[in-house]
Amino acid sequence: MIESQRHSYHLVDPSPWPISGSLGALATTVGGVMYMHSFQGGATLLGLGLVFLLYTMFVWWRDVLRESTLEGHHTKVVQLGLRYGFLLFIVSEVMFFFALFWASSHSSLAPMVEIGGIWPPKGIGVLDPREIPFLNTLILLSSGASVTWAHHAILAGKEKRAVYALVATVLLALVFTGFQGMEYYQAPFTISDSIYGSTFFLATGFHGFHVIIGTLFLIICGIRQYIGHLTKEHHVGFEAVAWCGIL
Repeated sequence: MIESQRHSYHLVDPSPWPISGSLGALATTVGGVMYMHSFQGGATLLGLGLVFLLYTMFVWWRDVLRESTLEGHHTKVVQLGLRYGFLLFIVSEVMFFFALFWASSHSSLAPMVEIGGIWPPKGIGVLDPREIPFLNTLILLSSGASVTWAHHAILAGKEKRAVYALVATVLLALVFTGFQGMEYYQAPFTISDSIYGSTFFLATGFHGFHVIIGTLFLIICGIRQYIGHLTKEHHVGFEAVAWCGIL
């Protein structure tokens, strides 16, 4: 940290990554619309936008890790602000999934005449909840236990145990993702099959997307734990991923 700084806050240096991320997102959006409407060059623009966006994410997070771990800018006050910010993000996630569950509950408790007045709608074959759904629930609970183990190991200063726990969590997440892909492949309905298919694939699809992103974050946390970046006083990034995964 700069010696002349007399406060606990992090005044971020000027960075090109916000504008580059915005341009990447713009190119990705425009390219995606062009591709879906079969315009020439849409696929190329979409691919370039995604590459630019991913590169921006990589170098931006690289700078954040450098500022927090090597330069010491993430003081206790800064870490507290990061925790508050991520808690607000989790609240938004809860409300997002609440909306999806609300749509499913509304349609199932009071099925409309357009779907036959019954739930599941007439002609829809459903998955057996005692098979893959039940197994994936157990895997999720086990991954929650292993990531909690990793958190306690970090707090206790046991680096190797934390790495083992993170490896176990990542493996469980990969198994969960594989089973969900198998479930989608075997599903007797599609996203276009009435409100049942729409709510099922939206809710489980977004949850699976969160699992994939969380798995990538946990892999990075595992690498950082292995090389000694995470300590009992400095592991806000891991806490954020753990909170999101458990909730």
